[in-house]
Amino acid sequence: MANNRKKIKERWFVPAGMEPTDMDRRILYWQEKGRIVPTPDLIKTAEQIEGIRRAGVLNTAVLDTVQEKIREGMSTLEIDRIVYDYTTSHGGIPAPLNYEGFPNSCCTSLNDVVCHGIPSDDEILEEGDIINVDCTTILDGYYADASRMFVIGRAEPDAQRLVDIAWECLKVGEQVCSQPYVFVGDLGHAIADHAHKNGCTVVRDLCGHGVGLQFHEDPDVLHYGRRGSGMLLVPGMTFTIEPMINAGDWQVCGDEEDATEWIVLTEDGSLSAQWEHTYVMTDNGVEILSH
Repeated sequence: MANNRKKIKERWFVPAGMEPTDMDRRILYWQEKGRIVPTPDLIKTAEQIEGIRRAGVLNTAVLDTVQEKIREGMSTLEIDRIVYDYTTSHGGIPAPLNYEGFPNSCCTSLNDVVCHGIPSDDEILEEGDIINVDCTTILDGYYADASRMFVIGRAEPDAQRLVDIAWECLKVGEQVCSQPYVFVGDLGHAIADHAHKNGCTVVRDLCGHGVGLQFHEDPDVLHYGRRGSGMLLVPGMTFTIEPMINAGDWQVCGDEEDATEWIVLTEDGSLSAQWEHTYVMTDNGVEILSH
């Protein structure tokens, strides 16, 4: 699930009497140049990263199970039951369930639904549908978040192409993060450039986010932007990349029939696709924790 949050403004510091590390020096360099840098609380400890990794293993297994069972004729509520049953039977908690009024254990976003689609007994998967299933798992207090696109049967060429381009956009952002000390704007710029070159657009109203100790943490991970903008990504940070790619215009709207006010649609009714991974930034670039 995506979320927009305010940028944090606290400054990086080195406690008195302590020798600055290489990471301290790099962060302080960019801070002095007026760039957005993380605060110490955004840097996870080795123990915390291991906890998030374990949550990620379970979260990935949940999506693997959905992938094995998803089929034409299934309702999206059946997908939700699969997610709930697998998660809870393996000691986890589905983070979306009852989160700020969200009524289910996962998001099922079908065709022109950009994100936060609500599973329903009345929504039946048909040949040619494309659907995003978004799961976040809490395990022992740690969070991991990922989503996948599924094509039901054989999709129309334009729909399959959109799914493929959305995947490529995720991998383009990931490649930018193949080394630490890049900015969120660097990956956002690369993602938007790839989408636009392929005739698609990037949703701007929603974004990726920090994750791990909470469902949504700083920084906001925008999937468009200027190089050098946004927060500096340094070793120990955990976050999602989850570009929402539209076949038509990038603008979105709410579903007037959705009393929960969660569902987000493409404003022009075009198809939308999204893939999401949870990452940890290391000294050698990002490592995938859930996919």
